[in-house]
Amino acid sequence: MLYIGCHLSYSKGYEAMGRQALEIGANTFAFFTRNPRGGSAKKIDNDDVNKLINIMTANNFGKLVVHAPYTMNLCSDNWDTRRFGKKIMSDDLMRMESIPGNYYNFHPGCHMKQGSDKGIELIAGQLNGILSPKQSTIVLLETMAGKGSEIGRNFEELRAIIDRTEYSDKLGVCLDTCHIWDGGYDIVNNFDEVIEEFDYTIGLDRLKAVHLNDSLNSCGSHKDRHAKIGQGHIGINAMINIINHPAIKNLPVILETPNDMNGYAREIKVLRENYSE
Repeated sequence: MLYIGCHLSYSKGYEAMGRQALEIGANTFAFFTRNPRGGSAKKIDNDDVNKLINIMTANNFGKLVVHAPYTMNLCSDNWDTRRFGKKIMSDDLMRMESIPGNYYNFHPGCHMKQGSDKGIELIAGQLNGILSPKQSTIVLLETMAGKGSEIGRNFEELRAIIDRTEYSDKLGVCLDTCHIWDGGYDIVNNFDEVIEEFDYTIGLDRLKAVHLNDSLNSCGSHKDRHAKIGQGHIGINAMINIINHPAIKNLPVILETPNDMNGYAREIKVLRENYSE
């Protein structure tokens, strides 16, 4: 089954997100636990949460892919920034237990000229102080485009984080198509080979979700600029091939294209029409 959706606003609560997902033809979605630039989170209304869970159950939703704030940097060269990131993730994972069994996605971070080895060490160290064997949420490391000092520019860096994390069974990966394309993985001409490399380096059992985005840039540009589906260098044919690939089927697919809700509804419709059950 194609589980597909986009980012929705949490401002009106959980039930409102579920109803908006249905309006655009989605059966999964992403949302930020708090302002994407950081800050405090709204108090959780358990009745509101239960209404969302009922919507998801009745409409056969896939797992949700909740997103951490962009400002969270677990490998910053600034201790206060790292401490803030740890506090945010710890609080978010506690909040995620109100909707158990879903995914929490985050950008690994930027090493700020400390070097990738140091960045990886810091991220794993932070995760070792955050993850719990009792949590139901799987934390997803997102593949990155490699701009600046980003960690996660290749599969090897994500594997290194996983290998250094104690409760690694609580870790998975979210594959962002724009990011890996901009990072140098040719998913247009060699998607099978890219998936084989992912499997060899990380393991397909770790692949839990996909951010489906076209790219304004050529392969290997390391820029990370998303485009609407079919309007970038990746193209509609590659997007259709990706969602129909055996390794991707049944994973939650989240659109992060530059769209309004009508635009997302159109993209979801087109992709559903080209999906083979």
